Amino acid sequence: MKPKGNIEKPKFESHFFWDTDIEELDWQKAYLAVIARIVERGGEEEIDEIIRFYGYEKVIRAIRDEIHFLPNYAIDRAIKFFPVLKKEEMNCYLNRKDKPYHWI
Repeated sequence: MKPKGNIEKPKFESHFFWDTDIEELDWQKAYLAVIARIVERGGEEEIDEIIRFYGYEKVIRAIRDEIHFLPNYAIDRAIKFFPVLKKEEMNCYLNRKDKPYHWI
C-alpha cells in the first residue's frame, strides 16, 4: 500500500534498505526494523536521522525494550551512540543465545 500525499520520510541512502522497496515502506509501522538496521549499519549521520525522525525517547525505548535481536557488535554500537543505554537493560542483550544458562 502506497502512502498517500506528501508523507515525511527519513533521509537514508537506499543501500541501507537494499532488500526493501523504500517507496512502499510504512516508516512508522516498520520503526523497529528501521532502527535496528541503522544501529547495525549506520553511522553518526544516520543515527541523527532516526533521532530526528522518530524522536530520542522512541529510539531509546525501541533499542532498550522492543528490539529482540541485535548482534553483539550492534549492541556495542548502540551503547557507543547512546551512552544512556546499559547492556544489562537491553532486551536484545538479555535474550542472546550465547549467554550461559543454568541447567536446572
